This record gives sequence, structure tokens and C-alpha cells, in this order.
Amino acid sequence: MSDFTRRSFIKTASLAGAAVAAAGMGLYSGNSRAADFKLKFANNLPISHPMNIRAREMAKAIKEETNGALSVQVFPSSQLGSDTDTLAQVRSGAVDLFSLSPVILGTMVPSVQISAVGFAFKDYQQVWSAMDGALGAHVRSEIAKTGTLFAYDRMWDNGFRVTTTSTRPVATPDDLRGMKLRVPPSPIIMSIFRALDAAPTSINFAEVYSALQTRIVEGQENPLTLVSSAKLYEVQKYCSLTNHVWDGFWMLGNSASIGRLPPELQEVLRKHIEKAVMAQRADLATLEGSTRDILKGKGLELVESPAEPFREKLRSANYYADWHGKFGDEAWAILEQFSGKLA
Repeated sequence: MSDFTRRSFIKTASLAGAAVAAAGMGLYSGNSRAADFKLKFANNLPISHPMNIRAREMAKAIKEETNGALSVQVFPSSQLGSDTDTLAQVRSGAVDLFSLSPVILGTMVPSVQISAVGFAFKDYQQVWSAMDGALGAHVRSEIAKTGTLFAYDRMWDNGFRVTTTSTRPVATPDDLRGMKLRVPPSPIIMSIFRALDAAPTSINFAEVYSALQTRIVEGQENPLTLVSSAKLYEVQKYCSLTNHVWDGFWMLGNSASIGRLPPELQEVLRKHIEKAVMAQRADLATLEGSTRDILKGKGLELVESPAEPFREKLRSANYYADWHGKFGDEAWAILEQFSGKLA
């Protein structure tokens, strides 16, 4: 690659193959013709979030390794549209890469929500064993059935979701009875809080702060880091560590867009995505520890919420039995390999 320049790359993968076969040279030969491959990577997180910090490092490393033949432009903070809009764009190929939570992707591919079953995972050992293992492989195969999308092997971390409220803490399931709670447009999260006798309602996240401020809703649920970055501590009094759902982001690719890249560039992309994801996981683990102290310092009262009473409430409400039926025996058996018996 020593004599590789932006004007020395082939125009298409087929021309690359021909050049390599004819000249016996590598993909980055100085004898190939010029072409650039540019990818758009969209996500809904702030530019300062660890995922975007690592994504920008990833983009820089890819550009350097390919001498500019492959570039990845990062679009944070929903710059290209809402999650629903951007999902449509990545399906059409207008966006090439998109990070999306299973709780939202589940509106298109219902089976991916299985990682968001309420109180399924007790800790990160269970999470990564499942998502880097058989459960993740199952979900990726379901995503691939769309025909337009695929998911990379490793997920970005978003953390365990907690519950913040203004009226009372949520230490037991009874504390949620009748509570007006904002949730994302996610069938499985909506069903968790209905089974716990709360009154969940779906509100666009951009409107959550004002909805909490005006008491349209009493509380909301999200990972700790988002509670901090969105300054929800300004309009909430309690942060209950319910940890009811682990949340992450699948790194989705448009099958046709990525498939157009020469195999060598696909491998460079895959390698640096995985490196960025693993670094981001470590970043978030460190950040979550300090976030607790930050939230306490902002006056938010942190409350422990033991999981087992919530699981028992969900069992008695047939929540697990209902979702077992929707996901099917095979998928449910894979989940319980890691979570233990749920229903």
C-alpha cells in the first residue's frame, strides 16, 4: 500500500479483480484507477456520547488505512431524521449504516425485541454471553430476512434502563400502579409497564423534558447516561435503579451498499467497527459509574429496586408467557440459556 493514493483505486470491485488477476498486485496497487467509496453512518446520540467519539475514531482509522479510498461520514443526533425516518433511509440505501435499538427496530422486525424482555438479564456477563453468542446470532439471522438489512456481529452498549419519577420512587411493583410514564414507541416496553399496572404513554424523546416539566407524565425510563446528558434531573426527583431492560444498538448496514464494496474494504470496515464497539463498551462501563455520582450531585435521589418482585409481578400477569408465544419455543429456549427460567 506504500504507493496507494486516492487516484490509484479502482472504480468497481470487478475492475479490482481484473487488475489483481492481470497484474498480480494487491487491491491497493498503484496501477489501479481512481474511485472513492463514501458511506453515511447515522445515529440518534449526541456527538459527545462515547459511541460517536469511537465512531469518529473509526472513520479516521478507516480513511487512513485505505488512504482515502473508503470514507465514513458520521451523522449524530438524528441529523438525518427520526429513528423511523432513518430506518426507512437505510432500507432504501440513502443511508449506509445506522445504529438502532432493538426496542425500536422491533417495530419492523418483531423478533429482535427478544433481547428487551423485561428483567431477563441480571448483569453484563449474561448480556454479552447472549448477544455475542447464540441469541445475537439468532437475531442477526432475523434481521437478514428483511433482504435489505444486515447487522454486524457486535452491538454498541446503551446500558440498563432505569426509571425516573417526580412523584414517588419506584422501589416495588406497587409503586408503579397508575403512574403516568413516558416510554418509547416500543411494543415490548409498553407491555412491561402495562403488566406492572402503570399507565405508559409513547412520547417523542425530543418532547420528554417538557412533558416531565409540565407534569403531562410523572416519569420516564432510559439508561442512566441519557438521564444525565438530557438533564432530566432538572425535572425529576427520583431515579429508581429498576434495570428492567438492557439496551444496546445494532450496527445495521444496507446489504446492497456494503455489498458494493470490494471484499478487502468490507473487511477493513468490519474490523474497525468491531474495534470501535468494543472500546465503546468499556467507555460506557466507566461512564456509568461516574454518572451515578453526577446525578446524586445534581440532587437526584437514587433508589435501589430489587428485580425479583418485578419478575414475579410479570409472571402473574402472564407477560413472559405471552412473549414466549410471540417469539416461539426455539427463540425463547435460546434466551433462557442465558437468562435462566423466566416463565
